[in-house]
Amino acid sequence: MEKTVSEKGISGFVLKMIAVITMLIDHTGATVVERYLIANGITGGWLVALYYVMRGIGRMAFPIYCYLIVQGFTYTKSRSKYSLRLLAFAVISEIPFDIALWKSVCDLKHNNVFWTLLLGLLTIWALDFFKSRMVFLDKSKSAFRWFAVTLFRCVIMTSIVLAGMFVAEYVLCTDYGASGVATIVVMYLLKNYRLTGFAAAIIILGLLTTPLEWLALLMLLPLKFYNGTRGKQVKYFFYAFYPAHLLILSLICYGIGLGI
Repeated sequence: MEKTVSEKGISGFVLKMIAVITMLIDHTGATVVERYLIANGITGGWLVALYYVMRGIGRMAFPIYCYLIVQGFTYTKSRSKYSLRLLAFAVISEIPFDIALWKSVCDLKHNNVFWTLLLGLLTIWALDFFKSRMVFLDKSKSAFRWFAVTLFRCVIMTSIVLAGMFVAEYVLCTDYGASGVATIVVMYLLKNYRLTGFAAAIIILGLLTTPLEWLALLMLLPLKFYNGTRGKQVKYFFYAFYPAHLLILSLICYGIGLGI
């Protein structure tokens, strides 16, 4: 029997597994390998090369999470519950994040990526809310009114996005900061053009941070085969994996004498 369209390609579960694996590789490099290099004064050789390879692989993870945030926002039955889950795990993940990546139990200058994803979600939620409330303005046939409405929309939408970026960068100081929120917004605005939106978001991410982020363009290949289905449901595994793997990496570092 021929497969249906929904059965072909890869599911959201596969995309999440790609994100999880690449993130684990990245954070292993950023914790165990990096601390070992610093502790032993190593500045060259194969181990340094391995470190950069691991960090490069890790660039694949964040854009996938951003894309899945947009997907989740679009299809979730309750956006408020979705937001609360992100908030809960942002709080849960903060100490493991600080210990693993910043060697501190509480570092208010650096906050984990769940905060970035939450702010991105709230930003596109605000954009969606504003858009839905402004539908009545489209009915005008006056050229001047159309221009005024268009200008008004641009100002409000730009303000919403800048507010989300400002909070991420300067208030909560989240991982990826303003660039992370911008990435989610671009993917949301171009959600009907999956590959174009993903590529545009990564290019902007690279421009706002470092060109190393452009390695995530390689994720266009699996995304091309994404079939829009959720796949196997182990929802809380993907939430819990983030703080759990950071805590385990911290314990490994401690166990081999590389600090907390």
